[in-house]
Amino acid sequence: MIKTASFGIVHVSVAFGVVYVLTGSVVIGGAVALIEPLANTVAYHYHEKVWDRIRRRPATVTGGGGHVLQG
Repeated sequence: MIKTASFGIVHVSVAFGVVYVLTGSVVIGGAVALIEPLANTVAYHYHEKVWDRIRRRPATVTGGGGHVLQG
């Protein structure tokens, strides 16, 4: 849990730092540092749902070398 919290702090700090350097605005940097991780969390949720669906597909066989491809 400490590692996760530490990474969260790094993520928010990097987001703030990059936007602050690009814009010079503490307000915009702060807003992006709060919004970007939230948007990424939502995107990650749907990303995982897609990969779960891919993993559940039955294996398919290629026509070339006879290798079985699995998700």
